[in-house]
Amino acid sequence: MEIISQINELLTNQFGEFGPLLVVGILGLFLVLLTLPVMLRKNEDPLDKLRKSQIEEKKPKGNAQKLRYDTKKDKLEKYSTFLEPQNEEEYSAVRLKLLQAGYRSKQAVRTYNFMQLALGLGFLVIGAIFAIFQASTGDPSAQTIAMSIILPGVVGYMLPKYWVNRRVQSRQEEITNGFPDALDMMLVCVEAGQSLDQSIIRVSKEIRAGFPSLADEFEIVSNEVKAGKDKVSVLKDMSARAGVTDVASFVTVLVQSASFGTSIADALRVYASEMRDKRVMRAEEKANTLPTKMTLATMMLTVPPLLIILIGPSVYQISVTLSNTNF
Repeated sequence: MEIISQINELLTNQFGEFGPLLVVGILGLFLVLLTLPVMLRKNEDPLDKLRKSQIEEKKPKGNAQKLRYDTKKDKLEKYSTFLEPQNEEEYSAVRLKLLQAGYRSKQAVRTYNFMQLALGLGFLVIGAIFAIFQASTGDPSAQTIAMSIILPGVVGYMLPKYWVNRRVQSRQEEITNGFPDALDMMLVCVEAGQSLDQSIIRVSKEIRAGFPSLADEFEIVSNEVKAGKDKVSVLKDMSARAGVTDVASFVTVLVQSASFGTSIADALRVYASEMRDKRVMRAEEKANTLPTKMTLATMMLTVPPLLIILIGPSVYQISVTLSNTNF
């Protein structure tokens, strides 16, 4: 008991009255970090062992070329039950969000959740170290110490979500800006005698330099059609991945044109004209909002200097007169 009281007194002298509580909290955090790998360790499924053995048997001998399979295993796969949502709706929502941000790998959801966990815990440790330093140099309150620890953890946890949302916005903006030009080029290809599939391939190659995200979407469409997938479902998947209203309307036009047997060239001509007009309207809308946005800046930059020029001499003269009167 004497040793414990001495340690308690030493911590109180070094870090203040919350010193023992901070040390216990940090030790608990490190214990949690040490036990997480053990708790998240997943035993290998016998079926996975069987599949692995079958893949090993099918591997080519010598220097034979490897075709479509890959025996490389993801390091986070054994933690998939913890890092991936078990609810199908939640998993689909996160997967769609990452697809709209441009992350198409199978491990995207797992990596996203791992980054949230790792950054949250890492920033939490940084906040704890900062709180210890703050307690050693001063006498902060308990609320200040708690906020110094919790706020960095929350920021680290929300940082991947903020990054994905920014990627989704920038990607949707790029697709919206490049879609009218892509439609015009597609219309030229169709009127030149190419089929819709060939025109999509051609457009994906031509617009890649300016709009790579839209080119990737068209390339995915062409590859899925070549693989034998239904064209209607392929177009609807493209609309879901893009998350842009213009692309959804374009897909609706193509589906209706294929359903009623009308000319695709006529539908593309009308819709491309509408997209050009819509782009001009968006530009005019931004131009019309510019004076409103500049009003506050103009007032802040012009009114104070104007007041100084007009009222400054009078204020100076009044102050000089009052000083002479007092004298």
